Amino acid sequence: MDNERTPQQRGIQSIEVGGQLLLALAHHGRPMALKDLAREAGMAPAKAHPYLVSFGKLGLVEQDAGSGRYGLGPLALQLGLLSLQQFDPVRLATPRIAELAQLIGHTVALAVWGNRGATIVRVEEAPTLVHVNMRHGTVMSLRNTASGRLFAAFLPRETVLAALAAEAAHEPRRNAPPALDAAFERELDEVRALGLCRVDETAVPGVSAISAPVFDDSGAIVLAVTAIGPTPVFDTRPDGATATALRRCALELSQRLGARAAA
Repeated sequence: MDNERTPQQRGIQSIEVGGQLLLALAHHGRPMALKDLAREAGMAPAKAHPYLVSFGKLGLVEQDAGSGRYGLGPLALQLGLLSLQQFDPVRLATPRIAELAQLIGHTVALAVWGNRGATIVRVEEAPTLVHVNMRHGTVMSLRNTASGRLFAAFLPRETVLAALAAEAAHEPRRNAPPALDAAFERELDEVRALGLCRVDETAVPGVSAISAPVFDDSGAIVLAVTAIGPTPVFDTRPDGATATALRRCALELSQRLGARAAA
C-alpha cells in the first residue's frame, strides 16, 4: 500500500520551481521585467526565461511586445475566472439574475471581489433589443462604476486603500487620488445609507447602473448584483421599481447565505 500512495505524493520539482514565477506575478498583480520577476521568484534570469517561454506557449503568461514585461496570460485569467465562478454565492445567484433581468427589463450582472478588484462573473442580457455590452472577467473601476463603488463602501478600509493604490498605478492617466479623499468618502457614505449604489453615465456615456450588495453569514459583502441600462430608459431612483427589485433580490440572497437582517 505504501508503494501505491508514494507516487500520488511525489511532485514534479521543475513545475514547482517554475510555479514561483506565476506566484510572483499573481502577488504583484502587474506586468514585470524579467530581472525583477526572476528576483522575486528566487532564481537567475537565465533560469527563469525558459520557464516563461513554456508558460507563454500555454497561455499562462504573455510578454508585452513594447515593454518586454511579462504578465499573466489568457489561460491564467480564464482559470481565475472559473475559480470565481465556482464560488457558492455565484451559483446561488445565477438563476436569480435571469429572473431579475426579465422582471426589470435591463441587463443584470454579478460581480465578486477578485485579486484585481470587483470582477464581473455572470451577465444576463436584457430581454429587449437594447443591450449594454458587459463581458465576463471585466474588472470594474472602484471609483466610477456601481459595482466597484459598492464594494468600496462595504469592504474593510485597508482593502479599499490597497485597491485604490493598485488601480491608480495600473491606470496612471486617470489622475485619480489613491486615497479615500473627502468627495469619495461622501459618495461611499451615501451608498451605505441607501444600501445600494447608483451611477449616472460615470463610467460610460449614456449608460447608468444600480448595484445592491449581497452579504454572507459573517456580514461580509460577497456579491454585487448590478442592473445596467441606457440612461434615457433607466430608473436610478432609490425608491424606483429597478432599485426595489434589486434590493429584494440581494436581500433574499443574503438571507439564503445566512446573513442577518441587520447586515
